[in-house]
Parts: sequence; structure tokens; C-alpha cells
Amino acid sequence: MKLTRYEGNPVLKPNPEHSWECMVTTNPGAWYDEERHEVLLLYRAAGFDEQHIIRLGLARSRDGRNFERQPEPVFGPSSDGFDAGCVEDPRVVKMNDYFYITYASRPFPPGQYWLNNHVPYRAPKCPPEFPQRLRTNATATGLALTRDFKTFIRAGRMTDAMVDDRNVVLFPERIGGEFWMFHRPMEWLGRGFGTDYPSIWIAHGPDLLSMRDSRLLCTAREPWERKMGANTPPIRTEYGWLTLYHAVGPDSRYRLGALLLKLDEPSRVLHRTPEWLLQPEMEYEVDGMYAGCVFPCGKVVIDGVLHVYYGGADRFVALATCPLDELLKYLRTCPA
Repeated sequence: MKLTRYEGNPVLKPNPEHSWECMVTTNPGAWYDEERHEVLLLYRAAGFDEQHIIRLGLARSRDGRNFERQPEPVFGPSSDGFDAGCVEDPRVVKMNDYFYITYASRPFPPGQYWLNNHVPYRAPKCPPEFPQRLRTNATATGLALTRDFKTFIRAGRMTDAMVDDRNVVLFPERIGGEFWMFHRPMEWLGRGFGTDYPSIWIAHGPDLLSMRDSRLLCTAREPWERKMGANTPPIRTEYGWLTLYHAVGPDSRYRLGALLLKLDEPSRVLHRTPEWLLQPEMEYEVDGMYAGCVFPCGKVVIDGVLHVYYGGADRFVALATCPLDELLKYLRTCPA
């Protein structure tokens, strides 16, 4: 089974009229407002400024395909915190009156980016007194809360400051009285960790900022899998929690798979796709900041159809769909 691309892709692309999003619009979190019949995309955006400041923009759609953007970013880096360098790759869930947004962050701007014309520029680096591992890669995950996508509560860092830990995705409800999340700690490899490649871990705890009980959920198994990470917030179905994940293969290309987890014990994988559901093939997936990347942060279900919003080549936003019941039927035939 494969996801079907929307023929009008990409649904969002860099806007030359807005300096803050003229180079990159990608990797969107998504939410579907059933009362307003409106899809919201919270997407990563960047321009050609020297420091490559990465912010979050907001777009809305009545049909899930044609989006209108707000003229200014809705959320950006802090002035001097753990996320002063960038905010990117948001995932969105809603619990009670609040939207909970997990996002990747760095305390300082990235050191170097390569543009499409292969001309590099260099941004400011971390101070020399910082440990080498922090100066080279200090990616953490932050948590923000909002009711209206206008004002935000910057709740804090969810992950260890000394571990490159991203792809944090929250479950949309408590399970067994606790919060649950996926995450991907890059350094948890080798002896004692049970995996030779960066993998998907699952953690839980009574507090959103201190989920320390973590265990390995799944690691590379198929030929197209090496480095892995969770992508979309889980959907509760009668058969289990459904979520999508990415795997970067030996060819450095991103592909998507799916997992089905036990409802009352989400650390248990019930089913897992042996074949990929989507791989980079189209121009907007292979020509950009990262050639060969499909990376969803958001999904919604509209009239029984799963809408997967994904970043293409770290530059565009695209849409792929499939009937939800068909995906579940296929997934339930796959071994764990």
C-alpha cells in the first residue's frame, strides 16, 4: 500500500514577498477544527538572512488543499533561552482547551547552511567555552502551549540538554493516568541500548517536562531503514494507536512507514509496515535544502480520509492521502 500524492502539490512553497519565509516553508504540524471545518498548518519557515532564523508560520484551509497564510510568523526563537537559535518541526495535539506543540530547537543559530546554488554562508557559532558536543549539535525539544495560535506559553525544554533529542511527539491523551511521548535520542546507541542506529523510543511520566521512564520502541529492521524517528501524533483507533514514522536508509533518503500500538500499553508494537508508504520521487521532494526527504509532522482525518502533510526536500509542504480504513486493514496484516 502507498500514500497518494495530491496532484496540486506543493500546497505551500517559499513566498518571495515575505523575507521570513522566502527560502523555506516545510515540515508542518496540523490540526483539523471539526466545528469550523478548517485545517491549520503550523509550519517551519526561514529566509535568506545571514543567521538563518527559523520561525513558525500559520496557514488555514477550508478544503485541506488551498491554504491562506498569515503575513507574519506566529512563533519564533526566544531572546536568550534554550531555543534562541531556532524553532522548527512542530507537532500539534490538543488536550482540553490547549494546543500542545513540541518543537526542535537550538540555543544558537546553525553554523552553516547550503543553498540551492551550493554557495555556503556561515552564521555565528557557539562561544568557545561551551562543551564541544554542545557547540556542534545542541538540538533539544521544547514545549509551547496556546489556545488560539496568537499568544503562546513557552513551557520549557522537554529533553536532556546534553543529548541530541528530537522528533518528540506527544500522545493526545493520558494513558494509565500519565503522559506519553515518542522521542529519538541520537546518542543512545550500542551496548546497553539495544540498537546500532538512532531509533524511536517511548517515554511516559506524570509531568510533561519530566518523562524519564523511557524504553526502546522500534529500531531499523528493513533494508530501507537505518536512522528512524516518529513523525505524526498518534490517532486512537479501535485497533490501536496509529502513527507514522520516517527512516533514513543507506542511500540517505527519507521514507515513511506506519506503526500500530496497543491502546492501553503503547510501548507494545502490534503491527508495523515492512514496506514504505511514501518515498521521495517528485521534484519538490528531491530538489531543495535536503535532496530526497519526505518528512511529515502533521496529519488529520477528514471524512474518513487520512491527510498527511509533509515537508518535501526541507523546502516545501506537500499532501498525501489514503482512506484510513484501508491503511488500518493493510497494517493489521503486517507483523510486529
